[in-house]
Amino acid sequence: MARVCWPYFDPEYENMSNRINPPRVSVDNVTCQNSTLIKVDSMNKPGILLEVVQILTDLDFIITKAYISSDGGWFMDVFHVTDQQGNKITDTRTIDYIEKVLGPKGGAKEQVTPWPGKRVGVHSIGDHTAIELIGRDRPGLLSEISAILANLHFNVAAAEVWTHNRRIACVLYVNDDTTSRAVDDPTRLSVMEEQLKNILRGCEEDDDGGVGRTSFSMGFTHTDRRLHQMLFADRDYEGSEKADCAPAPTLKPQITIESCQEKGYSVVSVCCKDRAKLLFDIVCTLTDMQYVVFHATISSDGPNASQEYYIRHMDGCILDTEGEKERVIKCLEAAIRRRISEGVSLELCAKDRVGLLSEVTRVLRENGLSVTRAGVSTIGEQAMNVFYVRDASGNPVDTKTVEALRKEIGHRMLLNVKKTPGAGSGGGGGSGGGAKDQQANKGWAKTSFFFGNLFDKFLA
Repeated sequence: MARVCWPYFDPEYENMSNRINPPRVSVDNVTCQNSTLIKVDSMNKPGILLEVVQILTDLDFIITKAYISSDGGWFMDVFHVTDQQGNKITDTRTIDYIEKVLGPKGGAKEQVTPWPGKRVGVHSIGDHTAIELIGRDRPGLLSEISAILANLHFNVAAAEVWTHNRRIACVLYVNDDTTSRAVDDPTRLSVMEEQLKNILRGCEEDDDGGVGRTSFSMGFTHTDRRLHQMLFADRDYEGSEKADCAPAPTLKPQITIESCQEKGYSVVSVCCKDRAKLLFDIVCTLTDMQYVVFHATISSDGPNASQEYYIRHMDGCILDTEGEKERVIKCLEAAIRRRISEGVSLELCAKDRVGLLSEVTRVLRENGLSVTRAGVSTIGEQAMNVFYVRDASGNPVDTKTVEALRKEIGHRMLLNVKKTPGAGSGGGGGSGGGAKDQQANKGWAKTSFFFGNLFDKFLA
């Protein structure tokens, strides 16, 4: 690697400068006609870009443009954002929250009421135990996992499940099905862990990859970031996806890396179909790979997104070997693909009860459906679940199967079926109509994977 010298900043000087020049944030609804401008100026620190993007993403904002500059000791960003419907951000409570959490009081967490976010760990969601699972995916695996938890008298209060390149990563939040309290009995937890490991181990028999793993999370990592970390550590970016799951050439992200020798940067350019949380996924991956973003330009032109990042490794080096460049490209491609779910989405709402997840996933398995991504949440007494499904061969779900599902579970819970882009010729884009749906069907959905403030119940 070519080495670049970094300026040295004394920690005490930085703290003093931060007190003299506290972070400034402004929410501007006047300058731009079609979006709200959120401007952030503050002292630079490691990971600050990811923190800001994470906050905006958790608010389910659509970031249409962004200008990022954090060279030297100062961090200056401008984000053009809208809500999910493409409107400006005008809610006073939301604006007040943004100004508090990104402003001078942002570091003093006790002074800011936490926004209903998504964090891994028993301490962040109240009286629940967080479980992490990683292993090889196969049809019916989620059903088997939820059945084991139900048989051992664990209730799944919330969960997120991602699959990519034949791997599955899950974060599940469970409690005792009678007391609704976190389980701290080591014997009981050991039995659960062993049974879950056996399920994952069985998936690895015909695979040359690593053995599935189970762990109990005690940290405070953002859930989406943790899922990225788990799949990255499992090296899901290596190899290629099965032919029936591989993206079409028109949907494959176009990523290039060039050197800017005169400035001492590596320039990463990403061009792909736009979607919600794309910026978060890319910045998250670069950060966890120990790269620092100094400058960036983000723009969305209709269904397409164009992003350019000027980066260096944390040690000050740029990417000057083809091997390292190829690894970064593969990891960014995987990060973009992990959240893509082409097929049919099933949105279910029912009164919460013990074993509900086990029942629903059993029905999906018995109807020959494979879950590619899922979100489970409990809000009040209502369970709200979203499942992205395909058939066991990875093909789109046919109409007969959907109607069979409606007959079997439609009388017990609300069921909304949506076709997502890539679900077959003529498939609708979802909730909208007309031109927006037709545009969405050309590529990935630009709407967010949103469960209605996932952990509202626990963080209230």
